[in-house]
Order: sequence, then structure tokens, then C-alpha cells
Amino acid sequence: MKTTQTQRLFDRIESIRLANVTKKYDDRFAVDDLNLEIKGGELLILIGQSGSGKTTTLRMINRLIELDEGHITINGQDIMGFDPVKLRRNIGYVIQNIGLFPHMDIHDNIGLVPKLEGWSEGEISGRVEHLLDFVALPHETFINRYPRQLSGGQQQRVGLARALAMDPPLLLMDEPFGALDPLLRRQLQDEFVRIKHEIGRTIVFVTHDIDEAFKLGDRIGIMDGGKLVQVGTPEELILAPENELVASIVDADKKFKHMDTLRVKDMLSHLDDKYIFESGMGVDQALDRMAVNNVEIGIVCDGSGLAGQVEMADLLRSRDEGKTLEDIAESSIVFSPHDSVAMALGELKDRGRSVAIVMENERPFGLFFSDEVLLKLI
Repeated sequence: MKTTQTQRLFDRIESIRLANVTKKYDDRFAVDDLNLEIKGGELLILIGQSGSGKTTTLRMINRLIELDEGHITINGQDIMGFDPVKLRRNIGYVIQNIGLFPHMDIHDNIGLVPKLEGWSEGEISGRVEHLLDFVALPHETFINRYPRQLSGGQQQRVGLARALAMDPPLLLMDEPFGALDPLLRRQLQDEFVRIKHEIGRTIVFVTHDIDEAFKLGDRIGIMDGGKLVQVGTPEELILAPENELVASIVDADKKFKHMDTLRVKDMLSHLDDKYIFESGMGVDQALDRMAVNNVEIGIVCDGSGLAGQVEMADLLRSRDEGKTLEDIAESSIVFSPHDSVAMALGELKDRGRSVAIVMENERPFGLFFSDEVLLKLI
């Protein structure tokens, strides 16, 4: 890969340390004497209300904002000793508003930094094609499109691909899914869990959504008024919150209340026709339809009813094999809207699965995600 020839400040992250870091605007502390260690390879979430200091902290790591006091080190080296442009080219950066250049097609948006680093056109095209496929956007369909021709979710995937262009050892992500509708946000979170494990990078991720933090984070840092209040795993924050603020943010008092009385219909994610696919449809046709409708899971039906389910990643792996959806559809766990949540969670756990299809009148009605339900209940 060409990135091995590009000058790197660090090949991997051993640790990032923020020591007594302070940032002031006039008389207001945006970040106040913050001390934090980020472990190499972990995904650390920063969460808090608007104005808590989480985004300022993130941007001080890549020097988009310069600190006033304290030190930030990466692998023991003070970031103030790095050229800021070189530092940023060694760090992937993904933001909510994505920041794609509207006059550039997707190929040029993703390949911009490699081009600035002197890669050849062949190397850039190969990297762009690989990254588009990696983020589940078939390159044949998307590489020559412009940002205005993409949905919000597709643009966000391109933003992630661009951040990965130089294979950085560190990713900074500022509310990357915050502007998306709930079902698409859920799909992208699921896909990001896969990407996180495959790339094995250190990630600092800002959000205001505790459900998202619990789903994605290895550890979570809660900020308030420019201060870091508590850092810990989701379990540590729920079982031993530092104060009432932390307990309120993580809803530590819920503890599975009402699970026996809740029904699946109370906890499902609704579907519409764009998620329904006929079993005889070819893989390429299904991929095109998913891209047009901005969906990443398909409920496969045949003449007699439900045939199973497919995901975009399954289709990408099978697109050159001449198969139909019937050939690759995975069998589904099925619940009724009136089944109890306790029963549904127990069955999913027993069968080692995390998602089920909810059927009503012999038609798919919704999706039931066990981890989403658990996050709502805790």
C-alpha cells in the first residue's frame, strides 16, 4: 500500500495523554484542567450537553484548536512539536456535516490527500475503489457521482472513506451520525461496529446520545462545563456513577423496569416497502436498489411469505457469483408484535442472534434489535 511510503509521524497509537489541558474564550472555560489517557486501540466516547467541552477537546488533539495550557502527547511526543498539517494528515477526521467538496466527484473527494502526497492516479483509484467497497458503497455505482447525488447516509460513508484514505492510526469523529434519521443511524452504527473491529484503530468519538455511546464505546468520558466528570466502561457508569449528573445521563435507575409488561410492538423499528425484496431478484439489482433507497438490510419474501434476510455486506461478497437473493438469504427469527419483550430477548440470547423480524398479517412489520431494546431498558 502506498501509505507505507508516505511520511508518518506514528505507525500506531500506544497512548494519547491530555495533561492539565485548558482552553478559554474570554472569561469562559471551554475546557478546564482536563486530564485523560486514551489507550491505544480503544474507542473512547466523549459525551455531554452542548457547551460541555467535548468537541473542543477533540479538536485540540489535531490542533484545529490550539490549547492555552497543559500538554497533549501522542506516544509520548508533544503534539506542539509536530507540523500541524502533517499532524492532521496522520489523523482521520469525520464530522457531522461531512464537508465534502461539492464540485468534486466521489473519487476526487476521497483521493484528495493521497493526491497531495504525490500518489499516482492508479494508486489513488485503487485505494478509492477499495475504500468505497469497504464502507459498503459499491465503487462501480458511486465513484463518479457528486455529493449532491448522494443521500445523507451515503455522504457520511464517503466522509468515513475519505478519513481512512491514508490509513491513519487515529480517527477523530465528531457526531458523525447525528443528523441522520433513527433507522439509518442505527444501520450505520451497526456497520461502524464491523469497521471498527476490522481496522483496529484508536478512535475518539464525540456524541450527545448515550445509546450510541453504549453501543459503540469501549469507554465513555462524561463532560460537563468543560470538566471531565467520569470515565469508565458502560457497566462502570451504570453501576457506580460518580454523581447524580452521571446517573441521569446513563439512566442508572431504570434497571430493566417493566420488561415483563412490554410487548415487541413497543420496542420495534418500523419498516416500509423499500426494505422488502423479492426472492428472485439478482444480487446486482438488489445492490442498485439498496443504493437508490439508502438501505442496508433487505427482508426477502417469496410467494409464500418470508424467505429470510440479507445485508449489503452479504450482497457485496456474492455479487460475482450469479446468485439470487433466495440463494443467499439468511433464515430469520420471527416474532409477533404481541410477544413479550422478555420472551423475545431470551430467545435471541439462546440462539446467539441480535435481530429478529416482526411479522403481522403474514407480512414483515418491523425489526427487533436486542441491543437497542436493552439500551432502552437499562
